[in-house]
Amino acid sequence: MKIAVIGTGYVGLVSGTCFANSGNEVTCVDIDEAKIDALNRGEVPIYEPGLEEMVAYNLSAERLSFTTDLAAAVAPAEIVYLAVGTPQGDDGAADLSALWAVVAGVAPHLQESTVVVTKSTVPVGTNARIFAQLKELTGRECHVASNPEFLKEGAAIDDFEKPDRVVVGVRDQFAADVLQQLYEPFLRTEHPFLVMTPESAEMTKYVANALLATKISFINEMANLCERMGGDINDVRRGIGHDSRIGFAFLFPGVGYGGSCFPKDVRALSAMSEEHGLKPRMLQAVDEVNQNQKNVMIAKVDAHFKNDLAGKTFAVWGLAFKPKTDDIREAPALVLIDHLLAHGANVQVHDPEAMPNVRAIYGDKIQCCERQSQALEGADALVIMTEWSDYKRPNWEEMAQMMRSLTVFDGRNLYEPKRMKERGFRYYSVGRPAV
Repeated sequence: MKIAVIGTGYVGLVSGTCFANSGNEVTCVDIDEAKIDALNRGEVPIYEPGLEEMVAYNLSAERLSFTTDLAAAVAPAEIVYLAVGTPQGDDGAADLSALWAVVAGVAPHLQESTVVVTKSTVPVGTNARIFAQLKELTGRECHVASNPEFLKEGAAIDDFEKPDRVVVGVRDQFAADVLQQLYEPFLRTEHPFLVMTPESAEMTKYVANALLATKISFINEMANLCERMGGDINDVRRGIGHDSRIGFAFLFPGVGYGGSCFPKDVRALSAMSEEHGLKPRMLQAVDEVNQNQKNVMIAKVDAHFKNDLAGKTFAVWGLAFKPKTDDIREAPALVLIDHLLAHGANVQVHDPEAMPNVRAIYGDKIQCCERQSQALEGADALVIMTEWSDYKRPNWEEMAQMMRSLTVFDGRNLYEPKRMKERGFRYYSVGRPAV
């Protein structure tokens, strides 16, 4: 199939590359000429395991190309994917200005049989508005579908090529048949191809992310309660996770979620609820708990140092909002760094992938260290904010020699408190007693 993907952000780039990798002819479009030039050289602007190699392979096979020429990409396409950004506006709702510009741009170049598909996360009802706008612009009823993405950063290629399910929202059987044919190579393990209305498909994306965010905020709130009452959240997590109705997924306590999806989608769904006269009590609570959770390690640091951080040196391991990505959007580590700098502390950071993005924000206000051990030099404390595998088995003897004070604030519960005490460390974690 000939496919045009409009937008080369995270979703558009991963989707377009994976479609090409299954044998389709894919052209990805963006208005950023420098970005397109780099992509055509095989230079990928984001870190996602396996993506750079897959882009290079499909470029060489001439199944994947990148251009700024919207008309040239759309005119021959059987399917046009809309994958432009829908950032959060000041009111919490999604900003669709880029989407509407693209809809107007593609309209003159669509074939009668072309299926236009929204891949961007958009408010419920957007598909209907696109359908109406294209009808006005083209003078005919176009095939407009919704196909929400369920990609986890750090595992996006595997998620795309081996999906739990594919959800499509359509208003005609032709669009459903075209998309089912497109996804056949990815559904050989009998995972379902779910056809529903566009409104249900749009809602599915928001509800999925909101529910996962709810699980994270819930376990974090229970972790805080465990600390007050002498429990151990890891024991509690095991105690509830073996219940088949609950499971273990997304029940790891920590310093809150970040990234481009959960925060934005929870707030957008909340805004939609209020627009329709409903009070989104749970959604508002999920967001509030998460914002507060980003301050949990800060409170522990302040208490340990008796609110005197000036001149202290802190090592921070982990800057991305999760491992296997360089994404620092709404990352808890940034909240910590802001606090430390505001109170006169010195900050030495390490992250396997996200340091260039953090350096672009802070410049020489912090020291970016190429090796994780380098960040420990003369540190009064280490704070762990992202659970990269690199940090799970450190050299304890080297740490003891390099740090000024053997104090660790572990925002991801990587280590066992008893063993940390035996090693001579003062150790703070989430939802477990300090030692």
